[in-house]
Amino acid sequence: MRARGFLLRGRGRRVMVQNPVMTDLVAYMNGVGEAARRAATQMAAAPTAAKNQALLALARRLRDSGPALAAANERDLAAAREAGLDAPLVDRLKLDAKTLETVALGCEQIAAMPDPIGEITGVKRRPTGISVGQMRVPLGVFGMIYESRPNVTIEAASLAIKSGNACILRGGSEALHSNLALAALVGQSLEEAGLPAEAVQLINTTDRAAVGLLIAMPAFVDVIIPRGGKGLIERISRDARVPVIKHLDGNCHCYVDAQVDLAQALVVVENAKTQKYSPCNATESLLVHADQAAEFLPRIGRLFAAKGVEMRACPRAFAALLEVPDAKLALATEADWSTEYLAPIISIKVVDSLDEAIAHINRYGSHHTDAILTTLHGNAMRFLREVDSASVMVNASTRFADGFEYGLGAEIGISTDKFHARGPVGLEGLTSMKWVVLGQGEIRQ
Repeated sequence: MRARGFLLRGRGRRVMVQNPVMTDLVAYMNGVGEAARRAATQMAAAPTAAKNQALLALARRLRDSGPALAAANERDLAAAREAGLDAPLVDRLKLDAKTLETVALGCEQIAAMPDPIGEITGVKRRPTGISVGQMRVPLGVFGMIYESRPNVTIEAASLAIKSGNACILRGGSEALHSNLALAALVGQSLEEAGLPAEAVQLINTTDRAAVGLLIAMPAFVDVIIPRGGKGLIERISRDARVPVIKHLDGNCHCYVDAQVDLAQALVVVENAKTQKYSPCNATESLLVHADQAAEFLPRIGRLFAAKGVEMRACPRAFAALLEVPDAKLALATEADWSTEYLAPIISIKVVDSLDEAIAHINRYGSHHTDAILTTLHGNAMRFLREVDSASVMVNASTRFADGFEYGLGAEIGISTDKFHARGPVGLEGLTSMKWVVLGQGEIRQ
């Protein structure tokens, strides 16, 4: 197989060269893995000041390299248009000035955050005289497989640097030139701070077999994080030989309770569905208590109709929405209750109780993010306790389920798993805890 060009980095120089023909992909991937494992050892011991220096240097380079990054990005955009990719997919590839400023600010915000590594918590003195606690440590090496958005390269790299991990990145082939250019900036920034450039490596081949090898290298990789479509994540989950932090779907719900501030609920539900259709935290299903259906559904229906949102409704909701002018209305099928549309479509169901709403969400939802709109404190607390999702909200839009909005600085993804991380995965999600014991010569009797 023949790979694309790549950047050879060394202190004080950058040379664009052509990859030799790689006749042994296994040897290449093993080399990447070995380098990552060595770098992970150095990163785990790296001082906070050095990690912050690398992040600030990366922010500076992102701002200074606009023209070069734009040129690399344009190669990907041109190829995507020529290949006939859908407009939304082409849009995800764009590295415009706003996107670059956002990721540069993200690097600076992560640099300003406390370093979680080495923190010792929960120390308790035992009757034997020893003190027992837990220390936060890096996971080691994580592999990340993602599609389309090249800004993910910087998000993953910046979180890896601050959390003291090494990472191996495999972006989509449609963003190869953009990702290579961004990875070069990361390597230079690490070297400037005296850290190993191999702490962040981008697989520089589009051969899909590289993914199969990456997810089956337990000697080198501690965890895999897939970020992309359902097909990709299902494949990684099925074939990986190392732990996977994943989410499959974002079938998020808003439930309008029996007692509710209707004006507030209208604003929140409209935002949760229509602020942006493609993210995994957009609401895909609306449940409305029967006591509010007659008043709430026509009003939210008019808001949805004005924005061209198709409503797939149960028979009772359908009847309440019939008089909405210009409504795109259809009867829901069983499949609609479990569908993540990622589009201007929403399923709507009338329920008779909080119990029914919770049961529906736990059966059909994807355990991502679900919200209740209510003025009943007891119902709010039951919803928080009993809905089995990574994020559960009261009187707030599901669109807030995001690492930045949660104060994590950035996120590497949103996990619907229960182990090891759940919800937005930020710095702490890329760490683990180990037990530490402090003594003064105590021995066990």
